[in-house]
Amino acid sequence: MLCADHGPCVSGAHNSIVTARAGKDLVSCLVSGLLTIGPRFGGANDDAVWYSKDAYDRYEKEGHPCSWNRAQNRDNKDKRVELLQKFALTFSICGNTWSMLLKLKTTPSPRQIIVLNVDGAIGSLFLDLLAGSGMFTKEEVDEIVGIGYLYELFVLARSIGLIGHTFDQKRLKRPSTGRCSVHKNEGFCIAERTLLCFT
Repeated sequence: MLCADHGPCVSGAHNSIVTARAGKDLVSCLVSGLLTIGPRFGGANDDAVWYSKDAYDRYEKEGHPCSWNRAQNRDNKDKRVELLQKFALTFSICGNTWSMLLKLKTTPSPRQIIVLNVDGAIGSLFLDLLAGSGMFTKEEVDEIVGIGYLYELFVLARSIGLIGHTFDQKRLKRPSTGRCSVHKNEGFCIAERTLLCFT
């Protein structure tokens, strides 16, 4: 499986683009982007796994869906969640955590119906994938969540995107002018499309 995360409007992409435009080498550009990854850029997926696991553990003990703060409102649905759900249903990944979150989603609340965001969907499906594989004990799943595996997967996916941004700037032969412009293309940038050809 290959993941490529290449959104240009984040600190890591900005740093890699600016570093590339300053004429630095690929490793310097990649590292400058990776060093900005932290709780505010890249931490949401890892937090979502923890929140999903915590909510499910409490659900098992208390027998009813718990409040959970990784959600969006009904008017702000995320298309990526629908795509993830279709993928998960197609490959039978959905399990207890996903089912619990769907119950939570339909539980009446004083405000609006809770709608799961993409980070929550990734977190809950990751837990269901671990549990459904039959390869991990509950203690091992706890350890995986504690270590922060999804954080590492984010770093891998972002690395491909940062390399793509670097090569795009080098291909465009744009020196640093104090103004950063991202070369936009339908879907993936040229470097990412090149990497995808080899998978």
